[in-house]
Amino acid sequence: KQWYQRRVAITAGVEDGSVESPSAKTINVFRDPNELKRTATNISWYPDNAQKLAVAYSVLEFQKSPPGMSMDSYVWDVESPNKPDLTLKPISPLVCIEYNPKDPHCLVGGQYNGQLAFWDTRKGSQPIEVSAISKSHSDPLYKCIFLTSKTGTECFTTSTDGQVLWWDIRKMSEPTEQLVLDLTKSGKPTLGGISLEYEPTMPTKFMIGTEQGTVLSCNRKAKSPAERIVASYTGHYGPIYALQRNPFFPKHFLTVGDWTARIWAEEIRESSIMWTKFHKAYLTDGCWSPVRPGVFFTSRMDGCLDVWDYMFKQADPTLSIQVCDEALNCIRIQDAGGLIACGSHSGNVTLLELSSSLSQLQRNEKNSVTLMFERETKREKILESRYREMKMKERTKSQMEEINQNEEYDENPNDLVEEAEKNFWFTIEQERAGHEKKDREMAE
Repeated sequence: KQWYQRRVAITAGVEDGSVESPSAKTINVFRDPNELKRTATNISWYPDNAQKLAVAYSVLEFQKSPPGMSMDSYVWDVESPNKPDLTLKPISPLVCIEYNPKDPHCLVGGQYNGQLAFWDTRKGSQPIEVSAISKSHSDPLYKCIFLTSKTGTECFTTSTDGQVLWWDIRKMSEPTEQLVLDLTKSGKPTLGGISLEYEPTMPTKFMIGTEQGTVLSCNRKAKSPAERIVASYTGHYGPIYALQRNPFFPKHFLTVGDWTARIWAEEIRESSIMWTKFHKAYLTDGCWSPVRPGVFFTSRMDGCLDVWDYMFKQADPTLSIQVCDEALNCIRIQDAGGLIACGSHSGNVTLLELSSSLSQLQRNEKNSVTLMFERETKREKILESRYREMKMKERTKSQMEEINQNEEYDENPNDLVEEAEKNFWFTIEQERAGHEKKDREMAE
């Protein structure tokens, strides 16, 4: 009821002009300066303010890189779209890039060849250090996240080679830890990593989105490697390109893959508690608003950015923006919540400014989202309990039928022999009596 009243209030506010209608406007477009265009594969915002953003560029289609293609990635000043602020020169194209939240001069990049590179932006374009190739991932490094630590120099990475590796950027000769993505306990990788999630308030927990559509919830401090993977969540039909806990309610997380975005409750593993409709175009990325708990964003292969405001409506996006006429590959929202950058297939990064209705916390929003998540979690628990009850009944019924069949056929072999002998001798006696009767009749 409260959620419904809130929705009516917002709708009325938009209609009478007291609440700004959801909108976004383009501020700048940053274009790949090379003739041979690459995809903008990942974006990271400068930690201290919204003045700069780093963009990773590469061609992810296997063996589709043309000869002479640039391997450079760039740091852009948001007010200077004509020329990059800094050129990064990795030895292999960057698939992902990430600023160190504790040191704005520190950047790490995951390379197409699986290596991790580290830059100090004060010291120029060349990486300070690169991980040893024999100790790195054997597939493209798709995601890197910095961890909360005393030194501020620790991060972890994942790849489709089925590993999660932990690094200290002060010494990158080898990873400090390793986890093999294996649900079969065989010790060999059975799943490939695409996305990662780490919440600083839960320092021992992390999550992995796989190319098989499963999310793995893990505990870094488990007693043995086999116990590190605590739970798995299955609901997507393809790779999970985005995975993020809600900044306000970290026990609920967002996944984006195939044609849908899904919201999960950590305690329910069988199904997500909420999900978007199935889109015609494939979804490529997504993220929560850092300032509004009921708002998240998704990007699509048809060039659209969808803004979902679950306080306003749930069946459809509150706002759909046709950013470009090609695939959007990645999005990243700035920490203040007012700017979002969208990277396209040909390397264009479009910077959008969101209206205040999408970038400012609304009245009673936290309470309303809490009630919404609690309601949907409770509903899913009831459905889950009912489903288990039905499965239990089916299992019990099939077991009873099996027992009855076994009782019919599992008789003692000696009893069967004895029964057969009785029938045999009874038949002989019947035939002998018949012959004797016939002989008497003939004699008479």
